[in-house]
Amino acid sequence: MTYEFITVNPQAQKFVTLIQLNRPGELNALNRQLMTELSSALRELDADEQVRVIVLTGNEKAFAAGADIKEMADATAIDMVNRDQFATWDLIRKTKKPIIAAVSGFVLGGGCELMMNCDLIVASETARIGQPEIKIGVMPGAGGTQRLTRSVGKALAMEMVLTGRFITAEEALRAGLVNRVVPVEFYLKEALMWAQEIAQLSPVAVKLAKEAVLQAFNTSLDEGLLLERKNFYLCFASEDQKEGMKAFVEKRKPEFTGK
Repeated sequence: MTYEFITVNPQAQKFVTLIQLNRPGELNALNRQLMTELSSALRELDADEQVRVIVLTGNEKAFAAGADIKEMADATAIDMVNRDQFATWDLIRKTKKPIIAAVSGFVLGGGCELMMNCDLIVASETARIGQPEIKIGVMPGAGGTQRLTRSVGKALAMEMVLTGRFITAEEALRAGLVNRVVPVEFYLKEALMWAQEIAQLSPVAVKLAKEAVLQAFNTSLDEGLLLERKNFYLCFASEDQKEGMKAFVEKRKPEFTGK
């Protein structure tokens, strides 16, 4: 499929596909077409057996500097309801394969919310992360108040949401919002290396493990433990489990097929 506002590189590395947001003139502002293209690409990649890990990035200047304000400036509340502005975001959230965000520069508003939809995050030292919607008379609407609070805690989330303050990559790392911070010239390379490491593991186990971790945010401990146990048992229905344990016993590297 041909896209206008994203580029998809399925040959980034073996079993790894790179998606790049591609509206550089607008600092990768997330308009509705871009989000529709992104959700469509992720749906296709999720169904592709040759893809095990997805890396999502922008450019050095901006991962995404927020939503496209021009699309919303004159909208009414009914317009926003009828547009179902965030329906595509639900499709992104439901992607079963791991998504690694490689972010640099501005990671603001919807850009921060998109980053938080990813499973692992590599940030460049230049990243500036924030939810500045309050400064234009609105508030986060694509998960910013919920995911940010779960990631960094009430105190910092309140500060960022109520004042619109940007935090640095190092602050984000200390707060647990990102996984790694590297020099700007290495942030994408680091994400791709991490993706390749995960892509060598069992796709079955990776999907089930991702589901279990995410479930921890939505259920009680008892319910989460039940899902974890179920997914653990499901691993034993896979050829990958047999190969992985046999390779361990034989002291060799396993060759996982995703079956």
